Amino acid sequence: MERYQNLMVGEAFSKNRLYPFACNELSSILNLAYSRLPKNVKALIFRDTLSAFRLLPDIDTSAAVSAANLLLKSVEAVLPKQKKNLAIVEFKQAKVALKRRSKSCEEKDIDIPSLPQDILIHIFSFLDVSSLLSSAQVSRSWNQATHENSLWQTQFDLHFNQKVLIRIQSGIDWREAFKKAFIAANSSKALRSGRGYCSYCDSIVWHDDLRCANKQCRLKSGNKPLDLISTHQVVNYLLGIESSDDESESDDDAFPGRLWKLSYV
Repeated sequence: MERYQNLMVGEAFSKNRLYPFACNELSSILNLAYSRLPKNVKALIFRDTLSAFRLLPDIDTSAAVSAANLLLKSVEAVLPKQKKNLAIVEFKQAKVALKRRSKSCEEKDIDIPSLPQDILIHIFSFLDVSSLLSSAQVSRSWNQATHENSLWQTQFDLHFNQKVLIRIQSGIDWREAFKKAFIAANSSKALRSGRGYCSYCDSIVWHDDLRCANKQCRLKSGNKPLDLISTHQVVNYLLGIESSDDESESDDDAFPGRLWKLSYV
């Protein structure tokens, strides 16, 4: 139970950026670990599953809806009949609430004035990458502002060293350059998890723009990026499965050894 509580899955559902990651992670836990976990942990997982569906109308993004649908498939495949039926009811109620909210917005048909693009771009210059990506989903004008080249040039300069910058030609699409460099620096499987291992916390954390949200850790690490991990590694941690030395080279299985020493209740 302690390991699952340390993951703080439920807390992530109330945050727009983390909701899809948390749904995907919970889906993996259901598929790969649920049958092997003790009853008290299963109860927490079921509670978080219901919370995920209840909070879906408050998130209301395409990524959130897709992730919730994936979670529903895992629920249907894994949970016992009674719990499965309860979770399906919650999901259906969430979908009804989403449709009502969407219809209400269409009926209002209010022309909401938007800030000028130059002001939006100036405001967005203070945001981190994750906040920029979240802002892009708010409206068409915000989406256009977040694609401003100068914003992504600043992010590129912040995240990648000068040796990489030297190889970049002038007139480049900095958003696309950031995306390619980001993927090259981190495995795609790790990126989908939204998780990282913080050696200063000695724990798995939801990453905040690739860094631990704990301010003390940022000071100790010099704002160093986290070691990103995959959902498969999170499941292994929950089950208490430690990789062998032969498996350590695999992106899916490699994991910092100290964390496995945590007690498992």
